[in-house]
Amino acid sequence: MLLDWYGREGRELPWRGTRDPYRVWLSEIMLQQTGVATVIPYYQRFLERFPTVRDLAAAEVDAVIERWAGLGYYSRARNLHAAARKVVAEHGGCFPEEVADLQALPGVGRSTAGAVRAIAFDRKGVILDGNVRRVLCRLLAVESDPRALATERELWRWAEVFTPEDRPHDYAQAIMDLGATLCTPRRPACGCCPLAGLCRAKALGREEALPRSAVKKSVPTRMQAALLLERDGRVLVRQRPFSGMLGGLWEFPAVEVDETGDPTVAARRLLVDLGLAGEPVEAGRIRHVYSHFKLDLRLYRAAVAAGFAIAEAVASRWLTAAELADLPLHGAHKKVLSHLIQNEPTTPESRSRP
Repeated sequence: MLLDWYGREGRELPWRGTRDPYRVWLSEIMLQQTGVATVIPYYQRFLERFPTVRDLAAAEVDAVIERWAGLGYYSRARNLHAAARKVVAEHGGCFPEEVADLQALPGVGRSTAGAVRAIAFDRKGVILDGNVRRVLCRLLAVESDPRALATERELWRWAEVFTPEDRPHDYAQAIMDLGATLCTPRRPACGCCPLAGLCRAKALGREEALPRSAVKKSVPTRMQAALLLERDGRVLVRQRPFSGMLGGLWEFPAVEVDETGDPTVAARRLLVDLGLAGEPVEAGRIRHVYSHFKLDLRLYRAAVAAGFAIAEAVASRWLTAAELADLPLHGAHKKVLSHLIQNEPTTPESRSRP
């Protein structure tokens, strides 16, 4: 039933129709926590720059992050690069077929390993991504929290039972498509579902109630002060450390502000810490939402005299607005760049323009 439906209704996607493990793996990593429509252009652009795993492994991580910029969850890009180097160094540039070996690659979990094994090698690989989890919770009328450890184990057991030895490639694509197109989080299209006759949630009238939604946690707000430092028509940016959140991306110098702190004072201290002289003037405010916190970013402009060296070890550059547009800035600081362009620096160079 499911495979017949997939043969008729399966989606046409750029990574379909290939058994190249590199392309399958790349698509699976990109699709982690990101929707198909968003991924497609990034996938195509990424392959233009890195058409093979050897090309990816030979690149510098900066180049990888630059092509990833805007897709979010940047640890995926760093892991992608590290995994490519591991495939080349330890497997001669050929992806391994066994789940344990695939899971040994940075950024590859149990479900991703199963997907790569099934789709690229047509060998049984068990998948439990968000779409499959939702399908199973409804099919089995799972009333418990699907994120609870005991429920997770039970769902993996059923995913193993349902995954066939025959045509695992088609099954993997089909079960993921079912969750993405019919068994959707809201208003599932049960009337078109090939498994509707087997679905316990539908039989119980619980298809919209299951799986149970997670209790939403309150999202804290963090404040930062960011400096728009101008010198000879250029603005200072620096690169974030490669480890940690948004690793390797670029940003305007910024500092955390305590709940009871004064952002203006924090901006002045940051300027001193950079070894620069000037008087920061409040220039606006940016709000941005990340997955686990909201950012209240206070902007301060300051003109900096030439001749000062930046007193920090991280990479930094003085760039024009046009040069900044080609730099992989992270989300909040892309908004800062838009603010900067709309409020052009009042440097001697900009004042001289007609």
